[in-house]
Amino acid sequence: MANTAEIQCPRSITEEERARAQMYQLLGVLLGGPPSSELLQGLASLQGDDTTLGSASRNLAALAERTTPDNARREYNNLFIGVGRGELLPYASYYLTGFLNEKPLAHLRGDLMTRGIKTSDDVKEPEDHMGTLCEIMAGIIAGDFACDSDLSSQKAFFDAHLAKWAELFFTDLERAQNAIFYSPVGSLGRAFMTVEAEAFALQ
Repeated sequence: MANTAEIQCPRSITEEERARAQMYQLLGVLLGGPPSSELLQGLASLQGDDTTLGSASRNLAALAERTTPDNARREYNNLFIGVGRGELLPYASYYLTGFLNEKPLAHLRGDLMTRGIKTSDDVKEPEDHMGTLCEIMAGIIAGDFACDSDLSSQKAFFDAHLAKWAELFFTDLERAQNAIFYSPVGSLGRAFMTVEAEAFALQ
């Protein structure tokens, strides 16, 4: 959903950073559109430990194994598109102000411009969509966008654009009436955002 013309400052990242970037990327893909059959097959092989994050990963694997692409597409449409609107509106502006296209989106666009990040031309969604924000975080961690991809830069973006509403959104997704496959996606996102918030708070 987000890109730049070229990688300005590629860097080596740790295994922990790579795992974090991959988790953000996964959440971004799952929220950006219904999963393909290939993605569902990949998710079915997820494993997890006894942590909240690990338990959510196992639950997602179990649901992915018995979810068809058609069922996932219908569920995605009911949750995020609907007739007129879906059950959830995954935008920072809506969660923080009750309306779409408000100040949180303007602040985000200013931040993206400063960082040299441009959204893809074929993306019609406002940039404050949770899926887009997760993909941007993945890119920042991986150093795809600019030289300022260190932990302080990651924390600044997280605090400004995710910290105030990410856990609430994923909790709503976890409990959504139309969520079956996407319920453990909500659990996974909620657990991951909690871990991220706690880690950034220590910085």
